[in-house]
Amino acid sequence: MIYRFRVILDTEEDVFRDIEIEQDATLEQFHNVITQSFGFDGTEMASFYISDDKWNQGEEISLFDMSDGAQPIRLMNETSLIDVVHEASPKLIYIYDFLNMWTFLVELAEIADHESGMKYPNLMFVHGQIPDQAPEKEFTANESDDYDEDEDFMDLDEYNDLGFDENWN
Repeated sequence: MIYRFRVILDTEEDVFRDIEIEQDATLEQFHNVITQSFGFDGTEMASFYISDDKWNQGEEISLFDMSDGAQPIRLMNETSLIDVVHEASPKLIYIYDFLNMWTFLVELAEIADHESGMKYPNLMFVHGQIPDQAPEKEFTANESDDYDEDEDFMDLDEYNDLGFDENWN
């Protein structure tokens, strides 16, 4: 099966890529496709985070093991997409370059059959230009469970206006 993702850069302007990739591809392969499709060289540290429906950051899956070995960490090259993404849990957060914090919202939009003659991964659609610098983020610690919406983050109501259907190939 083929997973079709929309990968959205968390910025004020609409910048996203629609990507097809085989469900058994590793997260490292998906990382490589994302960095190439957005014009990065892929040499910086990166992690995926399993996310819930409200884009809350969950378990980290890292490109490299930078831990002290006390706690096991999942690695991208050992984790396939089908292990972490499915219809019941279609969202990931992807962070590239921890100094600049390029943050992407990754959502599984469709599961399709493999098309004969098609090479995967496949960059299906490109929208918007990546800015020269990563959008600034303000990180604060909240004592309560209430989410204090930061103006730098995309309003989730606007997320639906990005039009999966109208731009989906």
